Amino acid sequence: MSDRPLTALPAPTPEELDPILDSRWVAEGEAPREIGAWMDYWTGRGRAEFRLFLERMGRWEPLVDGELERLGLPATLKFLPVIESGYTPTAVSGASAVGMWQFMAPTARGFGMEVTGLVDERRDPWVATPFALEFLADLHERYDGSWHLALAAYNSGPGRVDRVLRRYAPGAPPSDSLYWALRERLPRETRGFVPKFIAAARIGSDPTGHGLSGLEPHAPLAFDEVVVPDATSLDVVARLAEADQRTLEQLNPQLVRGLTPAGVPARIRVPAGSGLQFQAAYETLPPEERVTFVEHRVRSGETFGHVALLYGVRTADIQAANPRVDPRRVQIGQRLVVPTAPSARLALAQRVAEAPSAGRGDEAAAEPDPTTPRPAGVTRAVVHTVTEGESLWTIARRYDATVSEVRAWNRIGSGDVIHPGDELVLQTALDVEYVVRTGDTLSGIADRFGVRTSELARVNGLSLTEVIRPGDRVRIPASGG
Repeated sequence: MSDRPLTALPAPTPEELDPILDSRWVAEGEAPREIGAWMDYWTGRGRAEFRLFLERMGRWEPLVDGELERLGLPATLKFLPVIESGYTPTAVSGASAVGMWQFMAPTARGFGMEVTGLVDERRDPWVATPFALEFLADLHERYDGSWHLALAAYNSGPGRVDRVLRRYAPGAPPSDSLYWALRERLPRETRGFVPKFIAAARIGSDPTGHGLSGLEPHAPLAFDEVVVPDATSLDVVARLAEADQRTLEQLNPQLVRGLTPAGVPARIRVPAGSGLQFQAAYETLPPEERVTFVEHRVRSGETFGHVALLYGVRTADIQAANPRVDPRRVQIGQRLVVPTAPSARLALAQRVAEAPSAGRGDEAAAEPDPTTPRPAGVTRAVVHTVTEGESLWTIARRYDATVSEVRAWNRIGSGDVIHPGDELVLQTALDVEYVVRTGDTLSGIADRFGVRTSELARVNGLSLTEVIRPGDRVRIPASGG
């Protein structure tokens, strides 16, 4: 028997313990270089970005870990949302995949998730996480225990992976090594997906060892679940629950427009401990005050300014409520969220929604606000698009108004500024010029501004049958003549 002291065996590395990270199957060459390149990037130039991803993961780690344990899946799969979305529930890819787990809409609907313009459960980690991990478990079984084929199929779809296997390896048993042998036959993004995941999981499993010490993980969200019976906006929920609206949005990312559907009960989340208080307050809330905005379907000829005038709000409010809509490219039929006071505006919104015609001139339906000062002799309201170099003073002068009146008509505070492209609602008795848009006719413009078609033609030297073209300037007389 040897007198040499026994030497303790080294502890197994995470790679040796995890079936996804075990790299002994990888042939020398490109794959290790790709993994190393991603690791170099995330511990170098992309260090701040990767730190943020790992810190965000802290918010959702208990949820994901619990589902992984329930399904008996490798713990390293929690790093999949790191490379899919940076652990951002509302992430949208260039291919229109959505959410932390980046589901395409048909796949999500196939699993039973709700995907509409109002509710998108792909954005809801509490709903999407079980579906995503059950999908991965099914793919793992489908490919006879090959996690690398399963991950490739998660990224590009099992149909595409199946076609590659049938064409280039008919009859071969699925395996990790087969994935690497056929990797070049897959789409470019999928070819890099598994190396990218391995790099993220290796760093994430030992961030301190890779120079990412001092992480401050985001705290998990605690909540109560409550049911609202009809359309309710999150700002109302926040007020009744005495909670910050941003917190409500984090708890309910599935509500795309911050509004529950009308006519159906909806389960929503409120901060922990506020459920009973919210329910009690909600029961006393008049139904007409459950929603503080409405949706408006854009009609022919309408701009942000026309919609703002119709509902009596600022153009800037319309822009803030619709950040993904380019004000210069509003399309007929597009839906705009209109922030509006709960009680005073609902009757108007209902009337707009029930209007029998989608013709132009709808802005004339807006009722005057009795609290808004108006210059003497006003006959109509117009929409002015701010250009470079203009100020409230120059615009007010142009329309024979005061700066305070322009601020009042557009709900512009003393500290607010205007920018080129903003649309302002102005009330004036002066003649103004209108720039013709696609689809405009003389009669349509006359209807919009409340003048007779014959008078509009006369002051512009046109015949009643004259063809006008986009870009033409039409003078609008101050009165119908």
